[in-house]
Amino acid sequence: MTAEIDQQPDMLATIARNRADIAAVAADIAARPPRFALLAARGSSDHAAIYAKYLIEVLLGLPVGLVSPSTTTLYGARPDLRDVLLVSVSQSGGSPDLLEVTQAAREAGARTVAVSNTPSSQLFTAADLAVDIGAGQEDAVAATKTYTATLLSLYLLVDAIRGGKGEAAADIGERADATLRGSADQVARAVDRYRFATRVVAAARGYSYATALESSLKLAETSYLQTRAYSGADLLHGPVAAVDEETAVVGVTSTGKGGDVMGDVLAAVGDRGADVLAVGSAAARMPSALRIDVPETAEEIAPVLEILPLQRLALQLSLARGGNPDNPRGLRKVTKTR
Repeated sequence: MTAEIDQQPDMLATIARNRADIAAVAADIAARPPRFALLAARGSSDHAAIYAKYLIEVLLGLPVGLVSPSTTTLYGARPDLRDVLLVSVSQSGGSPDLLEVTQAAREAGARTVAVSNTPSSQLFTAADLAVDIGAGQEDAVAATKTYTATLLSLYLLVDAIRGGKGEAAADIGERADATLRGSADQVARAVDRYRFATRVVAAARGYSYATALESSLKLAETSYLQTRAYSGADLLHGPVAAVDEETAVVGVTSTGKGGDVMGDVLAAVGDRGADVLAVGSAAARMPSALRIDVPETAEEIAPVLEILPLQRLALQLSLARGGNPDNPRGLRKVTKTR
């Protein structure tokens, strides 16, 4: 996991530099504009899909839905998907339910796109179009580099559909390197503070909501912490009642509209005694006990950077608590569901 976290700056730079293949897929989609889009995914890929939902709705102005695979695999639903874009996101390309959803959607008239790190997978064959995220072999059970590679690939795809050239991601490798190097001491302080924590809540708004979800998963699967992730708005609608001085709150707050509205959320949980860690390019402006700074970038790119120090936090917390993040109990690299 350590090695794969450290590989991300070079990997991201390569993906941004070699965006031509993704742009070709985007051109095919743009030539036949869909009525709306659907996204199918599981696990970390589902968090990447939620990020893509924001991208498509905000940057392309298309309505987007998240597929419930069981409606196809268990209940046999076959909705009319003519002129619909279905994007299946799977790092391994090995989940039977996503394969079945993709095949059924294609038969129902959808234009299907597979986004995966495994070009040899059946998912690539099943879809009309395919995006190879190009992360290389990932051996750690906890997804790190495949997650950020998926985020960046989805951004480049959506940006190219709207006619963009990926300008906001041109220096993503340098910014990722600066993020990992610049946050090392702050991550170490957070590890010291939270090594005995038992309950963690992660919260964010907008594009960064995907980061809250993914960081919650990473902390749960590597350190066995009780974690929940919420939209900052949803957190104040009820779950805040369970927040107290025994709760650590990770607030993801990058510069932009999503981060701007997180100040009141973090102030509210702080008033309830929660120990707040603010993460992101707007962290310095947030009410918090600790912060982890991230270089500022376009808001729609921020999730690629925000998750990097949180991956390291999950890794180092696991080690500090006597765990083995490369061999979390009960987990395998590829989870097959139906």
